[in-house]
Amino acid sequence: MSLQVSIREGESQDSLLRRFQRMVQTSGILREFKETRHFVSKGEAARIKAQKSARRRRKQTPHD
Repeated sequence: MSLQVSIREGESQDSLLRRFQRMVQTSGILREFKETRHFVSKGEAARIKAQKSARRRRKQTPHD
């Protein structure tokens, strides 16, 4: 996946850089890279998945 940002007429470099950074954030490239930069064993992946699931369930259940 590659992102391409071309400079608009009259656009400053700062504005171009902010637009590029926003595109990187919304595309999820950094999140995907951070998830895959280290080897994760099957057991550890299952543990992480269970933790995320538990966190999601806690957020969804109403607190009385």
